[in-house]
Amino acid sequence: MNRFEGRVAVITGAASGMGAAVAKRCAAEGMHVVAADIDEDGLAALGAEHAVLCDVASAVDMQRLRDETMDRFGAVHFVYLNAGVVVAGPVDQLSLEAWEWTLGVDLWGVIHGVRTFLPILRSQDEAHIFATSSTCGLQAAPGIGPYNVAKFGVIALMETVAHELGPSSTVGVTVLTPGAVDTRIAYSDRSMPDRLRAVHQPSAIETGFVARSRALLAEHGMAPSAVADLVFEAARERRFWIVTHPAWIDVVDNRVAGMRANGELRAGFGG
Repeated sequence: MNRFEGRVAVITGAASGMGAAVAKRCAAEGMHVVAADIDEDGLAALGAEHAVLCDVASAVDMQRLRDETMDRFGAVHFVYLNAGVVVAGPVDQLSLEAWEWTLGVDLWGVIHGVRTFLPILRSQDEAHIFATSSTCGLQAAPGIGPYNVAKFGVIALMETVAHELGPSSTVGVTVLTPGAVDTRIAYSDRSMPDRLRAVHQPSAIETGFVARSRALLAEHGMAPSAVADLVFEAARERRFWIVTHPAWIDVVDNRVAGMRANGELRAGFGG
């Protein structure tokens, strides 16, 4: 995209973290901002031009988000699919509800977003669609199986979209693979649905994961505003990948080296 002023942006997971940072940057660029989240207080604090309570795991809610946006502004040019949650525990001990919730938000939220908004984006003179994956979409981490599965799926989906649109399309496609960013992802329990909260018993693995994650993100996490800068660079330069922490490219190289060597699974930096 070469022009942002007066264009219409839709952002999910907009009440905090990277979503809020991108929403603020969109407003600063002169865009009309539609902010979507289930966090009513967070949306109020954001003060976006138009806020919509929206559960991204619901196709009906995403269609309502589209309809409200079109009714209000008549177009959509910039879509950032960012909502995300995480639950920790061994894959065979996590409840079905935990799997369904995580995949519903992290993967189906992006699927619904692509299916709902891509036809509109294709009708514009220029447009861009973004989705947040994770470094856990580049290499799986132990203890967060549903999150890993969802984030690998987001990369697969966005690669498919980019290939299907082709290089001559007026719609740019970007997938973000953030490393440590100072967001509230480790506080996902705040937004658990009642059906999951009723059956979820945090394991020692989850308790430890949450404590470590909160400390890591708060102490060493990249500022969400820095991610917003990368998002706008990707839009202007039509980049597919945003890797917030380039050292993770070494992790991917090491993963491929294991495939080339003898098919071994290599984890981490040089391991």
